[in-house]
Amino acid sequence: MAKASKHVVPNPAGGWAVKNSGSVRASKTFDTQQQAVGYGRQVAKKSGTELYIHGRDGTIKDKRSYGNDPMPPRDKK
Repeated sequence: MAKASKHVVPNPAGGWAVKNSGSVRASKTFDTQQQAVGYGRQVAKKSGTELYIHGRDGTIKDKRSYGNDPMPPRDKK
């Protein structure tokens, strides 16, 4: 079973939230996006998953992978 990735999304009540993919409730909420990204990075590294950072409009602005890369780059010699 694949691990749930983490998402930094705008919170409807104001501020920002960190959620697991597929969940409705937030893991934790923050006042700023920077704080939410910092926390999201920590939990994504700890669980070896990906972190998706969304903008105010809900689109994905950045994606960071902290897990085992199934397609690592090949050395070019």
